[in-house]
Amino acid sequence: MKATATPFVRDGVPASTVHLPRDDGTTVLDALCARFPTIERAVWRDRIARGAVLDGRGRPIAADAALVAALRVHYFREVADEAPIPFTETIVYADADLVVADKPHFLPVVPGGERVRETLLTRLIARFDNPNLAPLHRIDRATAGLVMFSANPATRAAYQALFRTRRIDKRYEACAPPLPALRFPLLRRSRIEAAPQFFRMREVAGLPNSETTITVVATEPSRWRYALAPVTGRRHQLRVHMAAIGAQIDNDPWYPTLRPAAPDDPTRPLRLVARSLEFVDPLDASRRRFDSARPLSGAAR
Repeated sequence: MKATATPFVRDGVPASTVHLPRDDGTTVLDALCARFPTIERAVWRDRIARGAVLDGRGRPIAADAALVAALRVHYFREVADEAPIPFTETIVYADADLVVADKPHFLPVVPGGERVRETLLTRLIARFDNPNLAPLHRIDRATAGLVMFSANPATRAAYQALFRTRRIDKRYEACAPPLPALRFPLLRRSRIEAAPQFFRMREVAGLPNSETTITVVATEPSRWRYALAPVTGRRHQLRVHMAAIGAQIDNDPWYPTLRPAAPDDPTRPLRLVARSLEFVDPLDASRRRFDSARPLSGAAR
């Protein structure tokens, strides 16, 4: 039931996709209400009436449409009075197959929750007039730096394979407290799973499923700058690993402990940047490297 990007776009907003399991005797409307219990039935009825819910071929679905096996439904997220995010992405590279953007802090990569229009994907679809854009990987809304997008469905699988087979070198930088008692480079391997709060992750006992190499690249009396090289790509992996070794990334409100919810503070962004991406291009075997110009700015909380 994982939402994915699709080529269907309305008013510059890409559709989300949900796969609904078959349940005889129910309609698509019933299944959507069951899948998204926080959205009122009247809201789904209204979306369907306005043609904002589509079948797998992009055709509007009727309110009484029967649920069939393996039904794929596309729908357009809607958020009333969505607040603008006053930070701008920059384009590092673009061709017919790839777009590499340097994302600011606080901007989500894809629509979700309270963000629909103010996302990197939505902005890039509008900028390049290309509804086929799809992110090849993700970084947190709180993290700044590089995100690579596929611009061409015909070559997308070749670039997706770079991430799946770990043939892409991803480097991050972070500011955090000093750890003079530890020896670096340090390899952190652990098992990361979802925490009781659905939006957080945690380390648990068991076979490791995450791996990060941590190096010190600059030192000051109260703060060190760390280079982070993730081998795996678990959600919040770098934030969890840094907190676990005793170096909470500056201004991280979730790790190691959850702070009370608060509005975004532009003066105190998470001091974590996706600094570089390097790989051998699967189309022409050329060596590619892209670098973020985002500074590790902001005061530590």
